[in-house]
Amino acid sequence: MNKKIIGIVLLVVGVAAIVWGYNQSQTVGGQISEAFSGSPSNEILAYYIGGGIAAAVGIFMLMKR
Repeated sequence: MNKKIIGIVLLVVGVAAIVWGYNQSQTVGGQISEAFSGSPSNEILAYYIGGGIAAAVGIFMLMKR
């Protein structure tokens, strides 16, 4: 039962990190950074990657018996 709780927490934290990264990319600073470099900043990419990994691990823990 504890693994399911940890899986839910990881899934929620992962989705929240992805949403946070998206919101950061839509700010004026994020838009300017992307305009000059052509890609999102390293901080935004870290939110996307970290959130994706946490969400994937959370889903895996929920699916596993």
